[in-house]
Amino acid sequence: MSYQESDGTGLHHDPLNGRKLNIGIISPYSFETPGGVQFHIRDFAEELMKRGHKVEVLAPGRRTRDMPLWVTTNDSSFSIPYNGSVARLSYFGFVGPRTRRWVKQGHFDIVHLHEPETPSLSHKPLTMIHHPPFVATFHAAFDPYPLALRFFQGYLRQYLSPLSAGICVSEAAKKVVNHYGPRNIEYSVIPNGINCRFFANAQPKASWQGTPDKPTIGFLGRMGEARKGFAVFARAAYDIVKRYPSARFLCAGTGQQDAMKILGRIDPSGELAGHFEFLGRVSDKDKARFYKSLDVYVAPQTGGESFGIVLVEAMAASCAVVSSDLDAFAAVAQDGNDAMLFANGDGHDCARRVLQLLDDPQRRKHLQHEGFARSKRYDWQQVADRVLEVYARVLS
Repeated sequence: MSYQESDGTGLHHDPLNGRKLNIGIISPYSFETPGGVQFHIRDFAEELMKRGHKVEVLAPGRRTRDMPLWVTTNDSSFSIPYNGSVARLSYFGFVGPRTRRWVKQGHFDIVHLHEPETPSLSHKPLTMIHHPPFVATFHAAFDPYPLALRFFQGYLRQYLSPLSAGICVSEAAKKVVNHYGPRNIEYSVIPNGINCRFFANAQPKASWQGTPDKPTIGFLGRMGEARKGFAVFARAAYDIVKRYPSARFLCAGTGQQDAMKILGRIDPSGELAGHFEFLGRVSDKDKARFYKSLDVYVAPQTGGESFGIVLVEAMAASCAVVSSDLDAFAAVAQDGNDAMLFANGDGHDCARRVLQLLDDPQRRKHLQHEGFARSKRYDWQQVADRVLEVYARVLS
């Protein structure tokens, strides 16, 4: 079956024609400190189970109380700087044999590996002689292309050769995979997914909402990681408060101490910091309410982003979005049609774009409408259909 755009009914087609699969999914990263890849795996697994498929997930690290029962951990992980962040991986000792035993004992119809180029669990099953079909999803995007990958690309191309199919979450990710991925398999570009209805139905929080003369502008991310762009957001805020002296900047995520240092460097007087409110790490429910409460959401990331999931989430909540013009973000925004773009790293240009929306409520409303329509393209019902099409092709 071919993939069909949603008609707004929420219906999806079944590429497997009723067949129910036993699917194993391997995460390279620990679920103890969830990030984008782990959330992707969790949400995709839940969508598959809604459709009647059996799903098991293997991940590094230890179990936590809120971890789903269908996630198995190997009680082993270590931290390593990776792509401007810190990842918890698992690679050494008995990790390989235990991972391959999990695959063998699972009797899976298909095994889905995430980022198998990463030295962690997803890397390990590829040495098996007898195994179910392997499908891989590649999430990472780099600019420039890392020297380490350049050095190992010949090895990786050979090591990844057992894959039956590859999925890239964006054209930016596919551009990276073209360097080291096997050349004998088909690569599909399938984006990350979200539950559009969850964000669309969220209720704003009155204490977070702004007014025409006291707008609320939002940031979500790890403020201690330079690539998440909090410094760009802070420089933009310095310009915005000159036009809107009562503007408030609502920040969700970790790294408040780092954020305060950045604000102190930009405005030693401390006045700018008084416009900021830090929410810390928020739940999924509060994240949806956060987007719904904002006048403008800003995504100032400066690099290392293969997809714009935060843009899509905000769009689904009918929030106007201003983002840096990273390739992955521009693709989601359709080059500025569904979100307003500013020059990467330029806080003044970011402020200019935010002010354009604050000064023109009709323009902001139009962007909200366009963004919401765009977000439906990324609903899990549609995204899962496309992944299952890859499974069907591999199994046939």
